[in-house]
Amino acid sequence: MKSNPLLIDLILQSTGAMAVAQTSPIQTLWSGYGEIVRVNLVHDRATSGQPATVILKHVSPPFSQGVSGGQRGLGGSSHPRGWNTCGSHDRKLLSYEVESTWYREFSARCDDACRVPHCYAARSLDGQWAFVLEDLDAAGFASRRSSLDREGVFVGLKWLAHFHAVFLHDSLAGLWPMGTYWHLATRRDEWHAMEPGALKDAAEAIDAKLNACRFLTAVHGDAKVANFCFTGDGTRAAAVDFQYVGTGCGMKDVAYFLSSCLSESECERGESDYLDCYFQALRQSLLSTGKEVDVEALELEWRAMYPFAWADFTRFLLGWCPGHHKLNRYSRRITADVLKTCG
Repeated sequence: MKSNPLLIDLILQSTGAMAVAQTSPIQTLWSGYGEIVRVNLVHDRATSGQPATVILKHVSPPFSQGVSGGQRGLGGSSHPRGWNTCGSHDRKLLSYEVESTWYREFSARCDDACRVPHCYAARSLDGQWAFVLEDLDAAGFASRRSSLDREGVFVGLKWLAHFHAVFLHDSLAGLWPMGTYWHLATRRDEWHAMEPGALKDAAEAIDAKLNACRFLTAVHGDAKVANFCFTGDGTRAAAVDFQYVGTGCGMKDVAYFLSSCLSESECERGESDYLDCYFQALRQSLLSTGKEVDVEALELEWRAMYPFAWADFTRFLLGWCPGHHKLNRYSRRITADVLKTCG
């Protein structure tokens, strides 16, 4: 990155810095599509209030190479589950364009209750993308978690509730027409890979049920615990990675978030408390936004959609990775209950 003049110019122009002092790699992007680095900046000493560091998310997709078995191979792409197909590649490219739109046109609407990094710049550069973002570690959100205790789950659910309240019923032009990275319309390869069965047969009906909700909002689309950054005391959170943000029922985020940070027994025991926490926070956030919403009808509809959201994600996992640890007794029980209503 340090030798790329386009990236350096973008960072300096968007932050007002004089020079890049140092870069430190944080991680590579999924399937080798780029990297995330921390950039230390040099400022004029007379200037104050400018960031000492920023995060650069640089998306550099692999090139397409030929056709194999009816699917375009991707040079340099190494998908962890082997899904490096033409469809997968095209979906990722669109996801970064969506993320660019999110940061340019929507992210500034998020306040401290659904904190996201400030975006200094989001640009498309010669078939690549570059995002210059606030360093959340420097902003006090330096803690990362792989699992959460009860209070930690409440913090994440409150973030989601406020996020959903902010964007409820809003126009989301330029984002995914239906959000989440596992949405059926964008995951036909995985659907075809499923073993024949009731869930595969009911996939369209479950998807249609979720899409037909009267109350729709912006869903984060990949709201796993790994995409949340916490304060040291764990009382506040900020979220990153908005490639799959788009329209949807809020329960998609809630079910996926819980699946990412709790065991099956914890989901089973805590389901009622976690949903109560979410909907209480949603009510409070809707009051604070001043939106006129039939909250009783919203909660009634979305509570009924919670098992459908689990079944929808279970459908994806059964095609993508049928041995995945999230295909546990809890998710299978909920899915079985949903299938009884689709019969």
